[in-house]
Amino acid sequence: MEPDPPATSQNLSASAVLPTADNEVGMGGEGEADRSPTRKLVLGLLLILLVVGLALLIAFFDAVRHWLALHTGTLHGGPDLYYNFWSGFGSDLGEATLISAVGIGVYTGVRKVNCHTKGCWRIGHHALEGTPYILCRHHHPGVPAKGASHKHILEQHRKYMEAQQGHH
Repeated sequence: MEPDPPATSQNLSASAVLPTADNEVGMGGEGEADRSPTRKLVLGLLLILLVVGLALLIAFFDAVRHWLALHTGTLHGGPDLYYNFWSGFGSDLGEATLISAVGIGVYTGVRKVNCHTKGCWRIGHHALEGTPYILCRHHHPGVPAKGASHKHILEQHRKYMEAQQGHH
């Protein structure tokens, strides 16, 4: 028995195997067991670093608090204790919030309209019939990869009109 050919834009169809709860793609498999000890080692090292960092923070809390107060402007205040903070470091908090909100909004918008193929950042204009996916012209099996000629477009329109007349 020959193995199935890899999925390409030419042989991808609505009947292609899609990941479900029963057949998760990328879950389990041969490479999974090899990475488990490495993951445990990395997780253990991160946990040790977290505990050591927390211990150092507790041990040198006064020094850290003094450094933070000095560099945010609350140590030597002007008319009141927090004047330097809101005139310096604290005045950037609103701008950072605005920039973060715009960045998250742009990212969300891009993820909403881009091709649903994992890793593809092209804009998806073409719905794949029978699925909820929207694909770019590169990944959609029914869109010519080099662009459609006028003749091709007219032929597709003629087929559509014939199909519409057949339904009525």
